[in-house]
Amino acid sequence: MAPPDAGNSSGVAVPAQDSTHLRASDWTRTLARYRQPRPSRSVFELAVTFIPFVAIWAVAWWMLSISAILSLVLALANAAFLVRLFMIQHDCGHGSLFRDRWLCDWIGRGIGVLTLTPYDVWRRTHAIHHASTGNLDRRGVGDIPTLTVSEYRQKRWLGRALYRLLRNPVFLFGVVPFYTFFLQNRLPVHLMSSGGHYWLSAMATNAAIGLVLGVIVWLGGWDVLLFVFLPTMLLAAIAGMWFFYVQHQFEETSWQHEDDWNVQEAALHGSSHYDLPGILRWITGNIGVHHVHHLASRIPFYRLPEVIADHTTLAGTSRIMLWESFRCARLHLWDEKHRRLLSFAEARTLAA
Repeated sequence: MAPPDAGNSSGVAVPAQDSTHLRASDWTRTLARYRQPRPSRSVFELAVTFIPFVAIWAVAWWMLSISAILSLVLALANAAFLVRLFMIQHDCGHGSLFRDRWLCDWIGRGIGVLTLTPYDVWRRTHAIHHASTGNLDRRGVGDIPTLTVSEYRQKRWLGRALYRLLRNPVFLFGVVPFYTFFLQNRLPVHLMSSGGHYWLSAMATNAAIGLVLGVIVWLGGWDVLLFVFLPTMLLAAIAGMWFFYVQHQFEETSWQHEDDWNVQEAALHGSSHYDLPGILRWITGNIGVHHVHHLASRIPFYRLPEVIADHTTLAGTSRIMLWESFRCARLHLWDEKHRRLLSFAEARTLAA
């Protein structure tokens, strides 16, 4: 089934453009024409994500009476739709799903109950991420903790050991997703000084989550949480952490100190074009076209492929294929001299 309003707004094919002459600062103006959402397309994308998610959840619940294993398999498969719901929530946070900001916010808050993510809290931290990505002097909010080679060498053995633990793939993609979505999201401690609005968002989301889980246990028992809810949520959290990692943690990314940092340059060169197979592009809401997203965050996710098709320069910028991306998991330290991410082993070789 083809989505409504597919293609550009005029219905006429737009030839690909070679924009090699454009600087990073020029792209914001160039990409402005892609910012308008198409209401029918937005409704379609929301429906083909939310309805299958609920349907598979219901079938997995029903399947528990036949086979817990089959129920578990369905729950794991449903993580794909939960990831996509999070990407739609992400677009709501940028006000790009609909022109009406109020509508975007309340759709985002509703999805936040399903993704265990207080919408207003996440929107604030994500805005900080967009405003500071690639800035060595503004690390610590909405990013993966990253040390430079010199910072790592200056730490004592305990600090090095803790950083190694944090950057270990098993810990980073196993423990951290659970901590982030199940624990950290419950209390916005990092926004204590930013007003009660964020606490209200977190507490209201927590109350809604508690109500939903209580009804589930009342109607279906604890098995539904164990074999349906938890597997879906955990796998979606792990996948989300991986995609977020690859979007900025690749070898030739960009980090600069405040005096040399520029938001457009950081967007274009510090965010990857994660060129995924078609089914993964659909599941992730085209978030792999991350450099374009950082250049123009108001572009709806379903129009990002249109940008890549129209601008060959962006299609090839910071491009990482799926099979290449797994090597990113071994990168740990930013080398300011050679301007690339290194593994711990490479950093030792440089020191020697």
